[in-house]
Amino acid sequence: MAFEVILMQDVKDLGSEGQVVRVSEGYARNFLIPKKLAAPVTEATRRRLTKLQQQREVERKAGREKALVLAAKMEKASCTIPMKVGEGEKLFGAVTSTDIAKVLVSQGFEIDKHAVQLEAPIKELGVFEVKVKVHSDVEALIKVWVVQE
Repeated sequence: MAFEVILMQDVKDLGSEGQVVRVSEGYARNFLIPKKLAAPVTEATRRRLTKLQQQREVERKAGREKALVLAAKMEKASCTIPMKVGEGEKLFGAVTSTDIAKVLVSQGFEIDKHAVQLEAPIKELGVFEVKVKVHSDVEALIKVWVVQE
């Protein structure tokens, strides 16, 4: 027996938030509704979904504004990483996203190592531009100086 529900959140392999889908009654009653992923189709549910989407949009905008300010501050900061060097200015080891994130955290930025988008570890001295994903659609370009210890 099919049951119509409105998805209150994105559900993988089923649909996105706000979509009306037909699912089996057991799936709806035992999984989707108890986990608040969906609700039965009613006018009250539609109003609640609209209100929820408006709140999320306000939160997204506030988060994006905050991220833009953080990205502007981050682009002004410089990240200097001293490394031991061998013959031919070849580094012992490499500079990874974890190293860059530690330096940024020590400068007062709340950044996770996964936010630092480094294509490959840095294995030589010099100045490099590295992208840091501050928000889902905001990136900052920081300069990383790899210097001799």
